[in-house]
Amino acid sequence: MLKLIDRLPLTGLVVFAAIVALAPFVPEPHLIEKLRMLSQGHLTKPIDIFDLFWHSWPFAIVGLKLWRIRRTGKY
Repeated sequence: MLKLIDRLPLTGLVVFAAIVALAPFVPEPHLIEKLRMLSQGHLTKPIDIFDLFWHSWPFAIVGLKLWRIRRTGKY
């Protein structure tokens, strides 16, 4: 799996993560809404927890890609 991460372009991952994090753009991005709900203690419904996971997982992939770049020295 790490070899797959190594082959993915960083720029494409960052763009994808930003689009998924900000979708839907109107009236408020889901990730911002879910993080606000989490900080206020209102994130209790399973669909909201799934939404938080769904809109934030691309950032985990970007973080893993950055870690691999730093560890292997290969961009």
